[in-house]
Amino acid sequence: MAVLLFIVAIIGVGTWVFLQTERFGKHPSGERKLKIEQSANYESGGFKNLNHTPTLTEGVSYGKVLYEFFFSSKPKEPTKPLSTVKTNLKALKADENVLVWMGHSSYFIQLDGKKILVDPVLSGNASPLSFTTRAYKGADIYTTDDIPEIDYLFLSHDHWDHMDYRTLKNLRSKIKNVITGIGNGAHFTHWGFNPEIILEGDWYDAFQLEEGIKVHVTPARHFSGRGLKRNQTLWASFVLKTPSSSVYIGGDSGYDTHFKKIGEKYGPFDLAILENGQYNESWKYIHMLPGEQLKSANDLGARTIFPVHSGKFTLANHDWDEPLTKITELASANDRRVITPKIGEKVNLNDDLQQFEDWWRSVELLGKDVR
Repeated sequence: MAVLLFIVAIIGVGTWVFLQTERFGKHPSGERKLKIEQSANYESGGFKNLNHTPTLTEGVSYGKVLYEFFFSSKPKEPTKPLSTVKTNLKALKADENVLVWMGHSSYFIQLDGKKILVDPVLSGNASPLSFTTRAYKGADIYTTDDIPEIDYLFLSHDHWDHMDYRTLKNLRSKIKNVITGIGNGAHFTHWGFNPEIILEGDWYDAFQLEEGIKVHVTPARHFSGRGLKRNQTLWASFVLKTPSSSVYIGGDSGYDTHFKKIGEKYGPFDLAILENGQYNESWKYIHMLPGEQLKSANDLGARTIFPVHSGKFTLANHDWDEPLTKITELASANDRRVITPKIGEKVNLNDDLQQFEDWWRSVELLGKDVR
C-alpha cells in the first residue's frame, strides 16, 4: 500500500509540474480579471454561452465517449501524403486578394493590402504532447519560416488545435496586432507578446483598425480551456469589414441563434468561414453536424462557404474525408457555393467562378485505430 501511495503521489506531482509549463499559458489575473468579471457573458467563475450548452448531448456519459474514442472507433486516415499546392506567401503581389488554407482551422488571408493569419497551428501536432494528435502526412507543409509579417492575427479561442504555443512563440516577431476574445491576452503576454498590440474584445465589441477596416468580435457556441479549468477566456467569432469585402471568421461553434443575429446585424457576407469537422452526435451542441453549415450560411446571408476544421488532425470518430464529402454533396443539392481548396492552394477572393477539385476523393485510406 505504501508503494502504491508513493507511485500515485509521484504521478500527481509530475502532472502538476507538467501543467505549470509555459505551453499551458496563463489564466487572466489583475485588471484583466476584473474586466472579465464585468462581462455580461461571465457568470459563476467562468464564461457562458448565449443559450444553455451542455458539453455532451443529453444521455451521453464521458465514459461512453472515452470508450468510443480510444477503443471502439476506427476512423479512416490518409495513408499517403495529401495532395497539396504550396503558395509562396511572401511573393504575393500587394494587390492580390487571396486566401490560403493551411489545414484544419489555420489560414492566411491577404485582403486590401493587409496580411491576416487565423488560428495558426504549424508545429505538426495539436496537443500539449508532441507525439499525440499528429498532422496527417503532407498536411503540415507550412512552417513559421514561410509566414510573412502579419498585420492582424486572429485567435478564436485557446484550445490546442487553434492556439499553438510553439507556432505563436516562433511568429511573435512577425505579428503586428493580435485580435482575440477577452482573457486570451494573458496567454500572449505570458509568451512574451507586447501587451500594447493585443486587442481583446467581448462579444459585440468593435475595433476600428484603420481607415476602412473594422472588426467586430461576435459570439460562438463553444468553450475554452488549455488545462484543468475551463471557460476562463472567451471563445469568439469575428466579422471583418474591409473596403472590398465582408468576411465572417467563424472559429469553433455549434449551431445556434447567434448566426441569425450576426447576419441581421452585420450581413450579408461575401465569405463565411465555418467549422466543418470533428463532430459527433455526442457533442452536437459545441460543433456543427453535417448540414448545419448551410443553415448557418443562410442565417448569415453568406454568398460563399469556406469549410475548415478538417483535413489535418483526427479529433473525432468520423473518417477524415467525411466532412468534405458531405458538405459538397449537400451544397450541390442546395445550390450553395462551397470552396474546397487543397492545403496551400491559392483562392482568388475576387473570382466567384473559381473551381476546385474534389481532391480528397483520390487519397488512399486506411481503416485503423489511430490512437
